[in-house]
Amino acid sequence: MRKSVAIIGTRGYPSYYGGFETAVRKLAPYLVDAGWDVTVYGRDGATKDDDPGRDLRVRSIMTRGVESKSISTLSYGFTASLHAFRMKPDVALVMNVANGYFLPLLKVRGVRTLVNVDGIEWHRAKWGPRAKKAFRVGARLTKWFGDELVYDSHEIGRRWKDTFERHGHFIPYGGDVPPELPVEPGFTHRGYVLVVARFVPENTIPEFLDAAEAISRHIPVVIVGSSGYGGPLDEQVAELSRRHESITWMGHISDDQRLLALWQHAAVYFHGHSVGGTNPTLVQAMATATPIVARDTAYNREVLGGGGHFCAPNPADIAEAVVALARDADAQEAASQQNFARSRAVYTWEGVCASYEQQLSALAERKMK
Repeated sequence: MRKSVAIIGTRGYPSYYGGFETAVRKLAPYLVDAGWDVTVYGRDGATKDDDPGRDLRVRSIMTRGVESKSISTLSYGFTASLHAFRMKPDVALVMNVANGYFLPLLKVRGVRTLVNVDGIEWHRAKWGPRAKKAFRVGARLTKWFGDELVYDSHEIGRRWKDTFERHGHFIPYGGDVPPELPVEPGFTHRGYVLVVARFVPENTIPEFLDAAEAISRHIPVVIVGSSGYGGPLDEQVAELSRRHESITWMGHISDDQRLLALWQHAAVYFHGHSVGGTNPTLVQAMATATPIVARDTAYNREVLGGGGHFCAPNPADIAEAVVALARDADAQEAASQQNFARSRAVYTWEGVCASYEQQLSALAERKMK
């Protein structure tokens, strides 16, 4: 008998918005191949019906919600959970502790849940006091009502054990290994510094933008990303790109091949993410064999291992570390090789998808007993 799984907490399938969406793009077809009936809940307008990356065997259901920074996750999570309550799949893969509020609903219906807790959301600077409290309560509900938990880094697992006394399963993100791709027009191989991030304070974007002018005196700077809602950081980077020919802002890029090419040919990728666990953009940069300077955090050190170069989160240290690596071809080559080797040892999509399927199968078998 085929097992059924509902995936709750992303923008839909196939979506290119963030780490959860990337994981679901990889996981949903994998589960279908493994014999599952797969339903992914999403939001109107977040996916395209004619997307060539869509696997038509994956069922997509759009539910209603409020599209706003503060309550969108909760509102869409609620309507998706209500629909799953009626559908009653064998198991649900729930992304983000914000959806912990709806786990009791699924539990009373007899739906087993595997919850990816994501990062420590209540530490993110972008959230105000109310949102931080909401995430914290969601985490406590996840502790009480989530059947099994997934941590994308060992450090996140340690924090959950210390704070909530819950153990879970380590399942990180994977990275795609691209073929040799053409260099972005106007640039050269190892001829620019790259940053790829959502424009929020905890990604060290304000500090990097303050360092960008100094970096651009030595090597061109390419900035990929936006806030998604407009605001001061978008305005600042737009002004930088207007004033300096050596600073290019590309905004959000949804073309995977173009983004992979930018990583593949960068002299340095700066990774400033400070909260969360295994960050998908960092793992992808490793899979493209990119030299990396990262903000010095326990998470980034765990992921990069010995191949990383690290700096403090201030403009002077960022500029110094980035320029030093950009000028040292031997150090770039060593970092490139180490990052790629670690990527293939730990962070492959095949391993990630197999781990999810194993945990979901174990939950489905528990339900059937």
